[in-house]
Amino acid sequence: MKNGVVIVGAGHAGVQAAASLREEGYDGPVILIGDENELPYHKPPLSKTFIKDAEAKPQPLRGEAFYTGNAIDYRPGVWIDRIDVGARRLDVSGGDAIPFDRVVLATGSRPRLLKLNGAQLAGVVSLRSLADARMIRELSAQSEDVVILGGGFIGLEIAATLRAAGRKVTVVEALDRLLGRAVAPAIAAHVRQRLEAIGVRILTGTTIARLDGEGGRVSAAITSSGERLPAQLAIIGVGVVPNVELAEAAGIAIANGVRVDQHMQSSIPEILTVGDAASYRHWFTGGDVRLESVQNATDQARLAARTILGHLEPYSAVPWFWSDIGDMKLQMVGLTQGGDSHVVLGEPSENRFSIYHYAGNRLLGIESVNRPADHMLGRKMLGAGFSPAPQTVAAGPDALKAALAAFSQDEPARATG
Repeated sequence: MKNGVVIVGAGHAGVQAAASLREEGYDGPVILIGDENELPYHKPPLSKTFIKDAEAKPQPLRGEAFYTGNAIDYRPGVWIDRIDVGARRLDVSGGDAIPFDRVVLATGSRPRLLKLNGAQLAGVVSLRSLADARMIRELSAQSEDVVILGGGFIGLEIAATLRAAGRKVTVVEALDRLLGRAVAPAIAAHVRQRLEAIGVRILTGTTIARLDGEGGRVSAAITSSGERLPAQLAIIGVGVVPNVELAEAAGIAIANGVRVDQHMQSSIPEILTVGDAASYRHWFTGGDVRLESVQNATDQARLAARTILGHLEPYSAVPWFWSDIGDMKLQMVGLTQGGDSHVVLGEPSENRFSIYHYAGNRLLGIESVNRPADHMLGRKMLGAGFSPAPQTVAAGPDALKAALAAFSQDEPARATG
C-alpha cells in the first residue's frame, strides 16, 4: 500500500490505531490527523484533577518520541473537508489533498447542543476538549455559583470536583433520576445521596427554560417552574453526538453512528471506523450499540489495525467503563439492558458494593462502587463466557473465584467433547 493508512482523529482510538499498526508489523506510511494543536492526551482527567488544579498539565497518550520513533506522521491542527472515495484522497481544509489506501475514521463525538435562550452567553460551556477544560478551569476560579445541565457521568464528575473546590453547585437533570441511561436505579440513588451529602444540590425531573445574563455573561439559569438559579458558570452535559458528517457525505452507511461490521469496516471496506462514532451489532446482546468509552475505542482500534493487515477476526471485547465521582469509583462491565433480577454484594452504607445483573440465569454485567476486585473478576468471568448462578454470587467472592477456576479447568474438555 504505497499511500498507506490515514487515521482521522487523534484521540484514544486514533492513537491506538497508529500504535497497533506498527505493533502488528505494518511498514507502510501512517498519517495521524488531529484537529487540535496539541499532542494527543488523556481525556478522563479533564473533568477531575485538571479543572481543579491550576497547575495541572495535560497527560499525553504517548510521548512525542513515540510518533517520530515509529514513523507516525502526526499532523495537528488539520481539518478534513471531504473524503473523495473515487480518487482515494482526503481533501484538507486550506491544504493539499492526502492520498490513501485505507482510512480509519476515529472522529469521536461532540457535546449535544441545547436550543436554549441564552446558550450563547459567555460562561456557558461544554466539556469535550483540552481547550474546554482550560476554559472551565479559568471560569470556575472566578465563579461562586455553578449550574450543570445534565446528570450524566461528565456532569456529575465536574459537580463533585467543583464542589470539592468550594463552589456552590446545582445539577439539573430532565429525567427523574441521575445517570438514567447508564446505571441501575440503586447506583444512581447512591450517587445522589453521596453528592447531596457534600452539598451538591440536585434537581431531577427539571428542565432549564432559559439562561439569563448580565453584560454578556451568564448570571442565572431559570428552571421550567420559574426558579432562578444563580450561575456565573453554566456547564452543559446532556450527552454527545457522533461525528459522522465526513462519512455520511462520502456515501457511507450511517445508523446512530457509522455502521461497521465485526471487523470495523464500513459499507466502503477501505474505510474503517472505531470509537465513539462506530455503530455495530454487539456480539453479546445481539443488539445494535454505539459505545462511548476509552476501552471500546482502544479495543476497536487494535482490531481495525489487524483487519488492515488481513487478520479478519470478529470484535468480541467485553465492554467495561469507569467513572470517578467524588469518593466513588464506579466500574461497570458488560451491558445490563434487559436484566430482570440482580444480586447485591457489599454494603451501600459503607460506600462499597456491587450489583450483579441477570436476565434469567445469564449474567449480563456488574456495576461496582469502590469494589475493584469485583470488577476485575467480572471482566474475567464475562471474558471466559462464564455465567455463575445467582446463589454462587450471593456466596461471595471466594465462591465466585472457585467457580470460575472450575469452569476454566473444564472448558477445554467441553470444547473437545
